[in-house]
Amino acid sequence: MTPPPHEDEGPIPALLRAARGSYARAIRARLAADGIDDLPRNGPFVLGGMANWGGSAAELIEGLEVSKQAASQLIDTLVLRGYLRREVNAEDRRRMTIELTERGRAAAAAVRSAIEAVDAELGEMLSPAELAGLRAGLGALGRIKGPRRGEEGEAAPAADRGRTA
Repeated sequence: MTPPPHEDEGPIPALLRAARGSYARAIRARLAADGIDDLPRNGPFVLGGMANWGGSAAELIEGLEVSKQAASQLIDTLVLRGYLRREVNAEDRRRMTIELTERGRAAAAAVRSAIEAVDAELGEMLSPAELAGLRAGLGALGRIKGPRRGEEGEAAPAADRGRTA
């Protein structure tokens, strides 16, 4: 029997999954410590991105690569739970404006705090050159664009089959 690989060995997808888990656990723990226990999946990404990096809800949801129905459900849930406010755009009544509420800003601050804590711990484990290399490698990996769901022979999720744009 082959022993399990050392924590920094193995295929890159497995390492990425473990790394993502480190951030996810820290974010969940910080949200729970702040009494925020009802954020839906992908909610921290959307709220944190809006508050901490200036992204719009539409841009962030596009980055999630989910169906329009899933995106709409996520926004609806965030609105119903008091994290976002949705209003008719005053300049163009055909459009909706989506903004963070105080509760949404508090959740985003918790997300940012958790990310900063993991980043600080990582900074203690890696040299500045290693950290720069990690960032460069992850950035390069993010620029590799493979087929999206349902493209180039990959089976579309059952919910997307038969749907037209």
